Amino acid sequence: MRNFILGLGLAAGMAIGQVYETTSGLGRKLYSLPDDAALLSARRALAADPKNATKALALSKAQAGRRRYQEAIATCTKALVLAPKDADLYLERGHRELGLREFGKARTDLEQAVQLAPDNLDAHYHLGLAHYFSGEFATAANSFERARGLAKNDDSLIDCSNWLYVSLQRAGKGEQAAKALERITPTVKNTEPHLYFYLQLLHFYQGKLTEAKVLPAKPAGPEDVEGELSFNTVNYGVSNWKLYHGKRAEAMPHFTNVVKGEAWNSWGFIGSELELLRGGK
Repeated sequence: MRNFILGLGLAAGMAIGQVYETTSGLGRKLYSLPDDAALLSARRALAADPKNATKALALSKAQAGRRRYQEAIATCTKALVLAPKDADLYLERGHRELGLREFGKARTDLEQAVQLAPDNLDAHYHLGLAHYFSGEFATAANSFERARGLAKNDDSLIDCSNWLYVSLQRAGKGEQAAKALERITPTVKNTEPHLYFYLQLLHFYQGKLTEAKVLPAKPAGPEDVEGELSFNTVNYGVSNWKLYHGKRAEAMPHFTNVVKGEAWNSWGFIGSELELLRGGK
């Protein structure tokens, strides 16, 4: 399986011909996307005002939008020399380190972001992901609980509830996980389109939707970013559900299907990759 996935990744990378970012634990080389107008504009803006931390943050996000994570991290590192107590820069750098599978570095940066800005939902949320991807599920649940406590709208409630639920399940705390779903009532609705898929997963966890109803169609192609994001998110969620319900053999094919795609920076892709490395244990 590993060689098959590696071959797919090499072929895709050479076809795209973009900047090399990192190699996954499965041996697949991961590449960025070409520059776009937003990235070029952000570069010019920072070049005109190189000591502006806000413009550095904007450039990092524009770089990350094209999966140029190495550049995004370097941009944050330079800006932190000038603004060493900027929580948003630590959060941004930690976020991109997660995408590069540098979970230890991400945890350090995100802990700093939480210390500097304890009321920042995103800082707690991404710290939860750093713990989760490191297999520290109970600690991850604590971070997601704190993040959910800061939620001011349904979108944040949905997002945090999904990761809180799965963290508790993976930590072997099924009763607490079930209670985490109680706030997902019929009145809870998403506004951001991609959070629709998390809401669907939460309904699946509640037993309101079947697997057949919740699983999305395969993405139309490499340019179908939203389609691949939903495919990765839901397939990871369903296969993860199978895993903690003792259905390992059924879970593994879903994980494999996810890592054949191109959205290597999505949480569903990273989670699937890690489960294939762990052998679903």
